Amino acid sequence: MRNFDNAHWAVILGGSSGFGLATAKKLAQHGMNIMVVHRDRRGAMKRIEQEFDEIRARDIGFHAMNTDALSEAGRSGVLEALKEQMGNTGRVRMLMHSIAFGNLKPIAPASGENLAAQAVSALAEKLKLDVESIDAAVGELMDEGVNSFHTLQSAEYGTTLMDEEDMERTIYSMGSSLLSWVQDIHRQGLFAADARILGMTSEGNEVAWKGYAAVAAAKVALESISRSIAVEYAPFGIRSNIIQAGVTPTPALKLIPGSTQMKAVAELRNPFKETTTPEKVADFIALMCTDEAAWVNGSILRVDGGEHIASL
Repeated sequence: MRNFDNAHWAVILGGSSGFGLATAKKLAQHGMNIMVVHRDRRGAMKRIEQEFDEIRARDIGFHAMNTDALSEAGRSGVLEALKEQMGNTGRVRMLMHSIAFGNLKPIAPASGENLAAQAVSALAEKLKLDVESIDAAVGELMDEGVNSFHTLQSAEYGTTLMDEEDMERTIYSMGSSLLSWVQDIHRQGLFAADARILGMTSEGNEVAWKGYAAVAAAKVALESISRSIAVEYAPFGIRSNIIQAGVTPTPALKLIPGSTQMKAVAELRNPFKETTTPEKVADFIALMCTDEAAWVNGSILRVDGGEHIASL
């Protein structure tokens, strides 16, 4: 079923997994042409190509490039390929920034206090069992979805601390690089008369999670840049918004220390007692690409089933 103009394209930065891939599939299902930019190792390509084959099976234009979206050369190569794919009439209806390339090091050394380990040790002593058995049982129950045990699991952090280069690289990769893409696409006249810019943020924009400092800084930068785009590019028909998804089980989440506990707490908090999924978020992003969503501009839109407003 085609709901979008056949001249419209979506450019998805970070489209081989998670939110980006789910959005590519959803938009393709409704007739949007898709350009996916991703950066993956050769060993992952078999799985990724199978995902892309689902999109190729739709009656749309599709092109994927495994390249560095964060370099000037990579961006230039993508836009040249995009122009060729779109032809004279094609235009970029939507640009989605879903790049997950950040540093997850702590900014301060460990204090030595591990409350979860202390609790497990006390429980093991009370039950006259060894700590390893309790730890293993808790891990298995958490994997099975018994989220109430989240306080008995410790997050594993490295000992190497965040430095200035780590911080700067993360802020550019997951934040300010959006502006480079918007400026170049606009400079080359590739945006549609009514275009949508969408970026992804998280609750880390206002909550301090250990090991998340650089990514949080990048998300806040992304939000600020999006607001500026919303104002300064409005005369050119460009709307810019940020999606704040709930805690979502994606490959990027698994890289965050303590992600199992984060997911458990999110599910316990959520009014529906479910986690956010990439597909639920992609459903909303598809709505944001419709004509009817044209008056939404400069906003941070929560797509989390109420997770953000609910207490544990």
